[in-house]
Amino acid sequence: MPSDVAVIIVNYRTADMSVAAVDSVLERPSDGLKVEVHLVDNASPGDDRAVFLAAAGRWGDAVTLHLEDVNHGFGRGNNIVLQKLAARAERPGKAYLLNPDARLVTNTVAELAAFLDEHPRAAVAGSAIVGEDGEPASCAFRFPGLLSEFEAAVAFGPVSRLLADRIVAYPEVIPTQQVDWVSGASMMMRLDAVAEAGFFDPDFFLYYEEVDLMRRLRRRGWEVWHVSTARVLHVAGASTGIDANEVRRPPLPAYWYESWRMYFVKQHGRTGARLVALSRWTGTLLGNAISGLRRRPPPAPRNFASDFLRRVIVPLFSGKAGA
Repeated sequence: MPSDVAVIIVNYRTADMSVAAVDSVLERPSDGLKVEVHLVDNASPGDDRAVFLAAAGRWGDAVTLHLEDVNHGFGRGNNIVLQKLAARAERPGKAYLLNPDARLVTNTVAELAAFLDEHPRAAVAGSAIVGEDGEPASCAFRFPGLLSEFEAAVAFGPVSRLLADRIVAYPEVIPTQQVDWVSGASMMMRLDAVAEAGFFDPDFFLYYEEVDLMRRLRRRGWEVWHVSTARVLHVAGASTGIDANEVRRPPLPAYWYESWRMYFVKQHGRTGARLVALSRWTGTLLGNAISGLRRRPPPAPRNFASDFLRRVIVPLFSGKAGA
């Protein structure tokens, strides 16, 4: 008999948290679901593999380890399992992606599975997310565009109020509803729909891969939902080292800019990507100037304006940026 749900956790340097995430799935209340768990290690340095092999002794065949020799990033790391599942003669109907720095609060697996069963056009259902302090976090979003990128860069009250319906992140607490995309930290996907859309785009290493996938699903007529009753606890930035809540964030890695550029070229074409990039960069300069006048820290990460110019604007306008 095929499994009902395959849970996939992709780890990089967060072995202890990944073990806790797996345990939270295995120790969930009895729900009648046949669940298999897959843990992918993206060639982590240190002793992550040893930690997993030790834990495997008590997990038994409930957990399949995928110990990789290459860091595939998020999308490709999940694709390793998703594509193997889809190739089975009898495959699970659903795949639940859970961050290694997250763990179940409610029986999220059963709740999201039931939701997909009740909504046949839903390809993705994402849960609510709370932080270590119990406070809710953003987990449901609108697709980014020219005005939303300008608002995010300026990050100034009057501008944000004027463009409130274009802000990418919905409020932290919203009812169950359709949205454009949900956080990849905790989302269940209908496997047939994801296979139909071609899985995660392997061009992305980290960031924007889930946005890209859900945009492709939406264009095929599938729905994406936020399910407010299902919850996970998420330690912000533990797996990426980037915490959006820091007052003055460190510089973003090069792959963030590459993913940003690829996403907008793929979804809006080169001309559209150029317009959005200029909007983001102009907004950043304006936001930095406003913050300086108000004697407050700039809203953008350190070196963002210069890094965005070098890694996004110049490649887009020089014709050297591939999709």
